[in-house]
Amino acid sequence: MNLYAEIATLVAEGRPFVLATVIESAGSTPQKPGSKMVVLEDGSLRGTVGGGAIEFQIIEAARALLRSPERTRTLETHLTHELGMCCGGRMKVFLEKQEAPARLTLYGAGHVSQEVAALAHRVGFRVTVVDARAAWASHERFPGCEVRVEDPADHARACQPDGHDFFCITTHDHPLDQAVLEALLPKPGAYLGVIGSERKAARFRMRLEAAGFSAEALARVRSPMGVTIGGLTPQEIAVSIVAELIQVRRGA
Repeated sequence: MNLYAEIATLVAEGRPFVLATVIESAGSTPQKPGSKMVVLEDGSLRGTVGGGAIEFQIIEAARALLRSPERTRTLETHLTHELGMCCGGRMKVFLEKQEAPARLTLYGAGHVSQEVAALAHRVGFRVTVVDARAAWASHERFPGCEVRVEDPADHARACQPDGHDFFCITTHDHPLDQAVLEALLPKPGAYLGVIGSERKAARFRMRLEAAGFSAEALARVRSPMGVTIGGLTPQEIAVSIVAELIQVRRGA
């Protein structure tokens, strides 16, 4: 049961891992069906499936799975013939990947952001909301999300994302939207969107070009955000935005 508690902690922390489960064994083997082990990205372990050469093989296979687009693999090994172990048995191990949830940062805590945050959280994003207005950026308005009461532009300048981060810019102020966008454009990310009309998007592109941003950088910006469904209410707009986030996350 301690292993399950550790798995729950890893999931809550958003850390990727592989769960290795012995599903079949024959002959003399170090562990029997049902034995489990968790392998993290750095090769550290929770639990064991027997140690020695077989465990090393499973660790390497699990780390390779974390780097691949696959979600599961099955590893079948004869301990003597393939690994030179004295046991003489055979083990089949099922590897199942638990990926880190995609991180979504919402700049602005207005009505659309509130709806986007709720829906994105329900479909598996780990959501952070950033707004300097404490009355808007509250845990009551954004349950299940990390809430940062600070200037969005300052947060954008200081953040250190990787290629898996998603960003939606929905502040209450157009100059602030542009400041956040300018701070994020040089940084990696899976998605960078700005709420607004086609006219607003065109003006932003013109200003960013004048500021020296390349066409390649500007091509990353999704503005207006969301798939085209003709949404008008905050709830409908949120559906269109989250649909686009899912498209990118799933590589559709």
